[in-house]
This record gives sequence, C-alpha cells and structure tokens, in this order.
Amino acid sequence: MTEATGAPTRRAEILQAAAELFARHGYHGVSIGELGRAVGLTGPALYRHFRGKDAVLAEMLLDISRRLLEEGTRRAALPDPAAALDALLRWHIDFALDNPALITVHERELDNVPEPQRHQIRRLQRAYVEQWVGVLRRLHAGGIGEAHARAAVHAAFGLLNSTPHSAGELDRQAMAGLLHAMAAAALSGAAGRTR
Repeated sequence: MTEATGAPTRRAEILQAAAELFARHGYHGVSIGELGRAVGLTGPALYRHFRGKDAVLAEMLLDISRRLLEEGTRRAALPDPAAALDALLRWHIDFALDNPALITVHERELDNVPEPQRHQIRRLQRAYVEQWVGVLRRLHAGGIGEAHARAAVHAAFGLLNSTPHSAGELDRQAMAGLLHAMAAAALSGAAGRTR
C-alpha cells in the first residue's frame, strides 16, 4: 500500500482516514464528502479511488484480516510452541495498540460490509484463529481439545482487542507488558480447565 518512496498511497491515506472517522462517528455517521475532505479531496474525487463508502470499509477490513493471517501464519510456524505463542501475542498486541481505530471499526461495522467481502473477511479471521488454536494445542501437547482451545483463543482476543477502551490508562510499553502477561497466563493455563 505504499509507493516506492515508502510514502503511503492515496488509497492507503483514504483507508487510514476512514478508520479514524468510522471509529469516531460510525460508518453511517460519515459522508463521502467528509471522508474526501479528511484527505484533501472532494467527495466525487474519492470515487476515482473507491466505488463508494462500502468499498472503503470492505477493503479496510479485508486488508487487516489478510495482514493478521499472513503474519500469524508465519509466527505460528515456529517449531517451539511456547516461542510461537509468544510471537503471536507480541504481534497481536502491537497490532491492537497501533490500530485502535481498526479494532473499533471491525467490532462495530463488519455487518455493513457487503457480501461476498464479509464472507471473505470471516473466512480469513477463522483461519487466523486456527493458527492460534494449533499453537495452543501443540503447547499443551494434546491436553486441550480443539473446541476448548478455540474458546480460549476467542477469550484472549477479547482481552487483547479491548485496547481502544483501555490503552490510554498506561503508557504503550506498560500496556503491552500487561496485555502480554495476562493473555499468556490465560492461554498457558487453559489446558487445566478442559473438563
């Protein structure tokens, strides 16, 4: 999403501005004109980059879902399951702390994404969860069932994705450490509660 110089493309600028506006005012509370003005365009000029506001939302959520899956797959492939879990936690925590607007938009606005993009986003998200489930099952060497591991991962995501509500309480480093410690403890102890 960047040009050769490393500068964000116009599409990337629009997506970033849209994430902030949608998080602050809601998808239905932002007009094409407001979105265009946020990046120095008129509303009609925005149509050169996206066919409409729904296309902006769909691309935004598809992009984050792909990035999470791609990086999650890479980290989950580490041979040591403890190192893989640590790498997944650090990646997701950094993502959540760096992108609170995207977390908020995903939580609130996924139902406004048209099909089939919504189906594709959910498929990518399920695949991301399964990367974590596989690591958790390897970590507990068969001592945790698949459904239990999946429930534990979803519960941990609830904690990690709470950052739009809690991140301002501590500085970034302290918040990252707190989230890591809490999620690692929860996921490491998940096998003891399977029955």
